[in-house]
Amino acid sequence: MPEVPEAAEVPQAVEVPEVPEETTEHRPRRRGRTTLLIAVAAALGVVAGACTGFLVQANRAPDALPSLSQATLAQAKGPAPEPLSAAQDREIKVDGDLRKLLLKRPSGARDADYTVGQDGWLDLAGYAETYDKPAYAFDDLVADEFRREAVVNWREGSSLFVEIRLVQFRQQDQLVAADDTNSAYHYAEGKPHTDSWPIPGTGDGMAYVHHSPDRKAGYTDVYNADAHAWRGDIEMEIWVSSGSPVSQKKIMDLAKRQMERL
Repeated sequence: MPEVPEAAEVPQAVEVPEVPEETTEHRPRRRGRTTLLIAVAAALGVVAGACTGFLVQANRAPDALPSLSQATLAQAKGPAPEPLSAAQDREIKVDGDLRKLLLKRPSGARDADYTVGQDGWLDLAGYAETYDKPAYAFDDLVADEFRREAVVNWREGSSLFVEIRLVQFRQQDQLVAADDTNSAYHYAEGKPHTDSWPIPGTGDGMAYVHHSPDRKAGYTDVYNADAHAWRGDIEMEIWVSSGSPVSQKKIMDLAKRQMERL
């Protein structure tokens, strides 16, 4: 009996991978050449517009400039005003002999025991010596454009001494007279047992009486008072020392009369 051939193996069906459905999500779009071309075209358009405007303007005839002449101004009639006298013109006063603006020595006063300056003037080096640190003061006065200083001093009675200084600055860049006066205010107010009063008619001028005496070895107690004010480019300093306390009336009277002369 013939052999029955074995049944041929039926090949198994090949699994076909499922085609995924088209997704609805999209990747962010990159900025490609299209955007760049648009930007270049816009820039070229701006340049082309500017060139066109320049060419149009260059081909136009220039406009005529307005006349530089003006209508003749009417002049005032009558005589010119009288110039200020030397007594009224402050600039003449302060640019003249500064010593003439100092208070005069009162009747009965005598020469002080010491000489200040020479012939009523105190130079830069001499003024710097009146400070606690002359070397630093000298440099500061040079920087502050020190111009000149007039000074007078005298003695009243047995132990009262008065010294008045008018310090003038060039003041090219800053108001040095006002700044230095403000520094004097702070220095005077920093001393203990001190009374102060504004000097009438001076704006911010101040007078000081120091009730605590200066005690130095070999010397009797010395009481001090001082006054400070400024006007324009001039700084006023008044120094009074005495063997007994200085009265408010004394320092205020000196300060008011001296500022009136300025």
